[in-house]
Amino acid sequence: MTDAHPPIATVAVVGTGLIGASWAACFLAAGLDVRAHDPAPEAEARLRATIAAYWPTLEQIGLRPGASPERLRWEASIEEAVASADFVQESGPERADLKAAMYRRMDAATPAHVVIASSSSFMMPSVLQAPCHAHPERVLLGHPFNPPHLIPLVEVCGGTGTEPAAVDTALRFYADIGKKPIRLKREITGHVSNRLQAALWQEAMHLLEQGVADLADIDAAISHGPGLRWALLGPFMNLHLSGGAGGMRYMLDHLGPSIAAMWREQGQVEMSPELIAQTVAGIDDALAATDPEAMQRARDALLVRLVALKAATVLP
Repeated sequence: MTDAHPPIATVAVVGTGLIGASWAACFLAAGLDVRAHDPAPEAEARLRATIAAYWPTLEQIGLRPGASPERLRWEASIEEAVASADFVQESGPERADLKAAMYRRMDAATPAHVVIASSSSFMMPSVLQAPCHAHPERVLLGHPFNPPHLIPLVEVCGGTGTEPAAVDTALRFYADIGKKPIRLKREITGHVSNRLQAALWQEAMHLLEQGVADLADIDAAISHGPGLRWALLGPFMNLHLSGGAGGMRYMLDHLGPSIAAMWREQGQVEMSPELIAQTVAGIDDALAATDPEAMQRARDALLVRLVALKAATVLP
């Protein structure tokens, strides 16, 4: 990598499943050219149909000049997709063997100065860059929050062999297309957002397993309570505001022991067949009178409005 900042006009999307298709739509809405590849049968038709379904929402959010689904070009191989790219977003399956094969090919075919970013939810960038013998220094994590075409968060983290300039390039690129990138100072399994989610999921399943409340009420406890605040500010800032004039110091001095006591009581659950069955049954009961597709459409419509409202405020 060099310190030069060539403009990013063409993005290669390698892997066009749920996350890759959302990324492709996001890049097209940002006025970029997209070169896409996925070996799955009928992947191109599914990608174009998905982008067409997302496009009205992206128009509502606001398109950059030149944005068009027509700027998508399907490529027959990984090599053809990355050869002319200014940035690569990999969103392949979460399988180490498949990732290794993909990264060997991308490393050999991608121009040396071009960043290769992974959407991986759990794999660390040092593992991803290990098969890259030509230019491992440009491989890093660019993990979005699903769905990437609607939610701004992108977690950026380099591996042991990643040059700081590559991380800077990725942070700048994501910010330029309207995302909210954060820099991870070191690698950790699951990164930041997934680890925070996992902690909540564990206690939610513990409460369900222990019969403290039904699944629908546990969900409501978040979606109609702290989740509303968490959509606006993170856990530390919310804790600070809960302390009133005394802020964080007051909260930790006066409620810290009670919080610590709850930490010690947090449940440790196993993903047993019984717990899985109980959770699935709870979902079936909660959705008995609900159309899941309608619920997702309503969620996405609210997300668009919430992101726009938040962007227009002074909230961090």
